[in-house]
Amino acid sequence: MIVRITEKYKREVIPFFKEKFGYTNVMAMPRVEKVVINTGFGRLVAGKGGDDQKKIYEAILDDLSLISGQRAVVTRAKKSIASFKLREGMPVGGCVTLRKKKMNDFLERLIHIALPRSRDFRGIDQKSFDKKGNLTISIKENITFPEIMPEKVRNIFGLEVTVVTNAKNKEEGVELLRLLGFPVKS
Repeated sequence: MIVRITEKYKREVIPFFKEKFGYTNVMAMPRVEKVVINTGFGRLVAGKGGDDQKKIYEAILDDLSLISGQRAVVTRAKKSIASFKLREGMPVGGCVTLRKKKMNDFLERLIHIALPRSRDFRGIDQKSFDKKGNLTISIKENITFPEIMPEKVRNIFGLEVTVVTNAKNKEEGVELLRLLGFPVKS
């Protein structure tokens, strides 16, 4: 039986943080604020015509929307770089920011389905956490998510998932995500 993240937070995280870190107020305890999922499609659209580029990045945005459960937004180039054949305003990636219920649903699918299905996965390294306790992991193939049908996908792309917490330091962020079920290496 899979325990929901919100229930796990109330049952395990709050008592642990009260005991180990000395929190008295529940509202002051660290929690997951948002999840940002993004991808770039520079290599996939490089050297293609306008219509071909549009088909490719719309297919990628549709897959990203399926994975997240929310419509993905196109990210555009901020300035031109001639050596990369990049012009200002060209689409270079896609991004989704999830909060509350959609965030919790995505995290459950990530922890229990996508990470175990990814090839050669041995746990999340503690180097993936920044000094504020935020976790950033990369997923090499979008087909690790069950929403994507591998037979219908023409472009396999990688994506980056950032789990943003309001922890005060790295130690609190690591403990928070470990208690929520993330497979973090010791």
